[in-house]
Amino acid sequence: MRPLLDADDARQMRAALTQLGAVVEAGADGGVSVTGVGGEWRAREGGTTLNLNNAGTAARFLAGAALLSPRPLIIDGNARMRERPIGELGDLLTQLGCGVEYLGTAGCPPVCITPPAGPRQPATVEVQPTQSSQFVSALLLVSPWIPGGLTIHLHGEVTSASYIAMTLGLLSKLGAHVQTSDGLRTIRITGEDARGRPGLAAFEYAVEPDASGATYFWAAAAMVPGAHVRVLGLDGRSLQGDAHFPDLLGRMGAGVLENRDTNPWIEVSGPCALRPIMADLSDMPDAAMTLAAATSFAPGTSVLRGLETLRVKECDRIEAMRTELGKVGVVIESPVDGDGGTMTLTPPPGGIDCSIDAPAVTFDTYDDHRIAMALALVGLRRPNVIIRNPACVGKTFPTFWREFGALWSA
Repeated sequence: MRPLLDADDARQMRAALTQLGAVVEAGADGGVSVTGVGGEWRAREGGTTLNLNNAGTAARFLAGAALLSPRPLIIDGNARMRERPIGELGDLLTQLGCGVEYLGTAGCPPVCITPPAGPRQPATVEVQPTQSSQFVSALLLVSPWIPGGLTIHLHGEVTSASYIAMTLGLLSKLGAHVQTSDGLRTIRITGEDARGRPGLAAFEYAVEPDASGATYFWAAAAMVPGAHVRVLGLDGRSLQGDAHFPDLLGRMGAGVLENRDTNPWIEVSGPCALRPIMADLSDMPDAAMTLAAATSFAPGTSVLRGLETLRVKECDRIEAMRTELGKVGVVIESPVDGDGGTMTLTPPPGGIDCSIDAPAVTFDTYDDHRIAMALALVGLRRPNVIIRNPACVGKTFPTFWREFGALWSA
């Protein structure tokens, strides 16, 4: 497995880490070596501005990492990034003693984060329901470097709990001391490096393949009768919620096989016909667009829940899918019974026109990589599909079109 170093999100994060003093090097063996800064960023006098384009994960994690900076960090990005909310994370950082100043729209980047004055102390944060689990993960990732650690109390409904659990699982594997109680209601993390200082000791870690990227290929197999797609390096023990996406396809009638030996894999095969589904995707919201494309070819109405976070991603993904799948006759309704995180999907009577002379349809992608990759699946069944701005997949999966094209010749 080779790291996706050419993905725009990865390039933005690598550039920011380098700007803050870390050394990031790609090895000849395909691995990546990162030499850290010992728990304190090399920020410039007067503050350092990190321009992260539309890399939301990098923006949130680096905003949280401002706790480890001796000087202010300014988190900024492109026009869409400046519309994406980060105020809830700002409020959490304020609880930890940071100064938070929004330099444009309140609650959105650009935001200047000034770390607490004086030595860092053991800390406790109270977290109400958030729009993104990454606001919590951002604090979890820096907590081993806080002397005495960090305690987080989560109140109300926990957003995308599987992603928080994934972060905790990773930290535990890397040597942090992780304690939880009441499920994920209370979390306490401390860390210690090889010299007994707060932090983590040096480590080597084999990163799993991206299960979110794999969902498009599993869905492709499920949508084409008799097709088979095997994704290597993942099984049901994965920390990633999206690794369980094949279970949903299985409920729709697809065949699912899994190997948990030394070289794990998950294989999906396409049935003669798919069935509609009722599914809660709160543990895998990034897979919702993939599932929406698959359910477009399942006669009847499907109901997808747990999608609250999709409104504030690279675009409003619920509205984008409603508009684009509507071009081939699929009716998407949301909110459902007042729930803005639920949508129903109903294909047209008789199904989507998949005849050879079906009129050309052009899908807009909203500069959103996941919208582009999900809508590409429609072209596996329906001729004459055109994807506008296909290069937007470079955000996370720059080789997607090459890999997707290989499905046609396999």
